[in-house]
Amino acid sequence: MSNISEFTLCKIVSGIKKKDFTSEEVTESFIKNSKKSKKLNVYITNCFDEAISSAKKFDKRGDFKGLLSGVPIAVKDLFCTKNVKTTAGSKILHNFIPTYESTVTNNLWSHGAFLLGKLNCDEFAMGSSNETSFFGNVINPYGEKLVPGGSSGGSASALAADLTPATIGTDTGGSIRQPASFTGTVGLKPTYGRCSRWGIVAFASSLDQAGPMTKNVQDCALLLEAISGYDPKDSTSIDTKVENYSSQLTEKVKGLKIGIPKEYRVDNMPNEIDNLWRKGIDYLKDAGAIIKNISLPHTMYALATYYIVAPAEASSNLARYDGVKYGHRAKGNNLTEMYENTRSEGFGDEVKRRILIGTYVLSSGYYDAYYLKAQKVRQLIKSDFNKAFNDVDAILTPSTPTSAFKIGDKKDDPISMYLNDIFTVPANLSGLPAISVPAGYDKNNLPLGLQLIGKAFDEQTILNLSLAIEKRANFKKNFKAWWS
Repeated sequence: MSNISEFTLCKIVSGIKKKDFTSEEVTESFIKNSKKSKKLNVYITNCFDEAISSAKKFDKRGDFKGLLSGVPIAVKDLFCTKNVKTTAGSKILHNFIPTYESTVTNNLWSHGAFLLGKLNCDEFAMGSSNETSFFGNVINPYGEKLVPGGSSGGSASALAADLTPATIGTDTGGSIRQPASFTGTVGLKPTYGRCSRWGIVAFASSLDQAGPMTKNVQDCALLLEAISGYDPKDSTSIDTKVENYSSQLTEKVKGLKIGIPKEYRVDNMPNEIDNLWRKGIDYLKDAGAIIKNISLPHTMYALATYYIVAPAEASSNLARYDGVKYGHRAKGNNLTEMYENTRSEGFGDEVKRRILIGTYVLSSGYYDAYYLKAQKVRQLIKSDFNKAFNDVDAILTPSTPTSAFKIGDKKDDPISMYLNDIFTVPANLSGLPAISVPAGYDKNNLPLGLQLIGKAFDEQTILNLSLAIEKRANFKKNFKAWWS
């Protein structure tokens, strides 16, 4: 038998049901890989012993009712997991053990999966390279000097290296799609409100959304089906039907209209990205889709808008970390000094930077000039998409402006780092579903992804279009396990 850890999620689910192998054998395969892969630094907390115990109980019980029956899954360490440490990649939460379970992870367990471990991420999901984590940077399996993208870099790296059959991340400005592109995996940001945010450590509440990260589009459809659904505990959760994405998945997309926005052809974009985009257009033409040029005129303001709205919401959300109720507490001669020392010691530089920016744009005299104006521009960006979707069914763009860059290359240049999100943030500002699917390599044999943006709650269409691209691109990972 081939190494089980190399199988897709759907193949593992099918194999367990057919009793081609046991849940325990599957779990042992991923644990064995994970123990040999410490150089990648993907785990903050592992639950290997508990996972083996859960697998044995499953094999003995043989309950195949869920979509993910008997499957071990590692998740981003931004999801609260009951009685398992949840750090958000930060020193200030290095000792935090929740007494409750996030809705999304609870959905996974309800479908028969169980926890393999908690995966490294940028601190409070703030970053595009997984270099801001208190627990150290994650390594991209495509090269020991490369970042895996962020903030869901640990999830992307673990998935690409076969340390988990699938995983979940969170996407605030591209934190699922950008690392998926950097690691040759599939990453989907669902429509805002499709998946519950309850029990996820908050970064920017109007932007954050949980989503699946998988080895292929079929796995993505299955995992999305498992984690989606209305949650009364989340006031932003939308009570709408969850489709049977996996059973309805098809590459038959003939007649669908695909928009190509001229504003995404940015200055100094590498020829490799532009050529990949053209290939994506050809793939969809070959599948029978109709290509239309469109305009999203306010796209040029998306990045600036995002980096006002997101820090503003972050400064508000992170005000709760003061050393009183939970997490890290520093010493001080009085209450105020304890607050100041706790936040100074507990937060990293990037988090402090965003808190300062956010507090500034919300302050008296600047709220109208910055935050209120950014919210107005956000509505204009959303209106551009609404207008475009009167004429097209989905929009095709590159996922990222470059392939994976070297560790340290952009850490001291925040503006350059923020530009990595240029293609992804508009979907978050508009609350729209968007997916990155691997479609090729650059001259250095590093993966590149294509992004599809869809109408609100129309994940099925972009999944189908992604499958059409996947079949034609025939992407195969081309690295060996140099780290083990």
